[in-house]
Amino acid sequence: MNSNYPTHETVERLRKRYSIGCRVELVCMDDPQAPSIGTKGTVLGVDGIGSVMVDWDSGSSLNVVFGADVCRKVAEK
Repeated sequence: MNSNYPTHETVERLRKRYSIGCRVELVCMDDPQAPSIGTKGTVLGVDGIGSVMVDWDSGSSLNVVFGADVCRKVAEK
């Protein structure tokens, strides 16, 4: 197994933390097509390699890649 990939246990923890429908905010993403820092979105799920799949409010659908990008959960108002 490639050491850059999370363990099954880590993926399950991510799925619990970033449950479907929760809201997140982008902290950093190293991609020229990335939404602006601070953009919020709704989690669609976490895939098998730990990427958080997000429907960004800006219309983007780039995943938050495990180990490279950062998002944080935000409270609903």
